[in-house]
Amino acid sequence: MDRTDLLLQLLERRPLVCDGAMGTELQALGLEPGKSGEAWNVDHPGRVRRVHQGYLDAGADLLLTNTFGGTSLALSLHGVDPGRAGELNLAGARLAREAAGDRAFVLGDVGPFGGLLAPLGETAPEDAEAAFLAQARALLEGGADAILVETMSDPAELELAASAARRAGARLVVATGTYQRSDGGFRTMMGADPAAMVQAALAAGADAVGANCGTGLSLDDYQALVAEIAAAADGRPVLVKPNAGAPELDPDGAVRYRTGHEAFAVAVPRLLAAGARMVGGCCGTGPAHVAAVAAVIRARG
Repeated sequence: MDRTDLLLQLLERRPLVCDGAMGTELQALGLEPGKSGEAWNVDHPGRVRRVHQGYLDAGADLLLTNTFGGTSLALSLHGVDPGRAGELNLAGARLAREAAGDRAFVLGDVGPFGGLLAPLGETAPEDAEAAFLAQARALLEGGADAILVETMSDPAELELAASAARRAGARLVVATGTYQRSDGGFRTMMGADPAAMVQAALAAGADAVGANCGTGLSLDDYQALVAEIAAAADGRPVLVKPNAGAPELDPDGAVRYRTGHEAFAVAVPRLLAAGARMVGGCCGTGPAHVAAVAAVIRARG
């Protein structure tokens, strides 16, 4: 039995604990805002490994690779040679795999390519799909047990990325959107509601769906959002990774996230009751948030 089968079996038995933020944790270790965190997979592997280890020790079952902006298209926006995409994704997957060992599973992290698809933008769908396909192949080669397509706003981009992950050979594909409150409901930046995003994910062959990040959403909002996604998911598992509140700028110029781990601990039972099967954190969350999630989930038996 391979690791993907083991992951699927564990997911059937109990809810899983996902890790927390990567970007804000790397910034705390010296990554300059706007710089490529993916380059640190080669330039500062010890610091990336430290983040993974912190989440593993906090009780995470699922570790995301440090490859959110790892497509050739996204790397070029941060001044990184797009020809390094294979190298950086392979290194990112190997770092997470080494940290996880037999204690956790690795999700190869695929984020948006950083632009708009034609005709709204200048990127041809086939070029975006090729970039996603190359990234997913490198992540799987490096040891990822599954692929997570996350933080998507455009159903068409989500479908391209999830389909590419499947074509690359991923046996488990998770696809999540990022939402904000709009007209009393939830919409992505591109105006898609949760049902449209779930439909795009399932059309591309995704095995699980969900939500992460989100603009200005409270933990109560995430509870309602999870329920809406679960209703559209046709029985597929739901992953949720809320932010630790909205970022706030301190007088000293530092960015702070105010929602602490105690609030996450209180929210976890409600998120599970709403339909979540995998729970972690996004921007501003750290090992303390993940430990709080893990404590609640493990206490449920």
